[in-house]
Amino acid sequence: MVASRQDAWTEDDDLVLAEVTLRHIREGGTQLAAFEEVGQRLGRTAAACGFRWNSTVRKRYEQAIAIAKSQRQQLKKTGKLPQGESHLGFGNAAAGQDDKGGQAVAQDEEQQLETAIRVLTNQKELLRRLKQLERELSSKQQELKELKEENSRLKKELQDINGVNEDYKALIQIMERARRLAFLQDEETVKPVFKMDANGNLERVE
Repeated sequence: MVASRQDAWTEDDDLVLAEVTLRHIREGGTQLAAFEEVGQRLGRTAAACGFRWNSTVRKRYEQAIAIAKSQRQQLKKTGKLPQGESHLGFGNAAAGQDDKGGQAVAQDEEQQLETAIRVLTNQKELLRRLKQLERELSSKQQELKELKEENSRLKKELQDINGVNEDYKALIQIMERARRLAFLQDEETVKPVFKMDANGNLERVE
């Protein structure tokens, strides 16, 4: 069975579904066979095609369905189609059906049951996948939470480091100013002045 897709039905998809289903009605085919053919062409499950037909597309082609049924009856009359063939919902059961008609109804119900089982199986697979995605989402959310906490911790550490660096720079600047101040003070210290007396001796002037 082709895996079911999650994308929406397009007008072209609906047209393919209608064309194939009407052909099966006209040629005496079964509904399940029509949906399986459409499913293979569109990459969808037969159950999805059946649901789309019964819920949406069939309403648009009621007149075409009536014409296809009429053509099928004409083919039966000319012997081009076998009598008493099941069409899985394509025809109406006549009153006073014979054994073949009863067998057709039984086959119809069996095929409908099979279609229902396929739909349920598909829903079960979708539910399993949904739970798996929910678990993955929960795991990713926990991982994101941990990463945010780690990011906050690293930001705080970086702020602390920047604060230490600023304190260190301020201390260096203070030490540099103190060194320059001491140097200037040494230069400004008054040097002794000497003068020569009458006898030619140097004498310090205070």
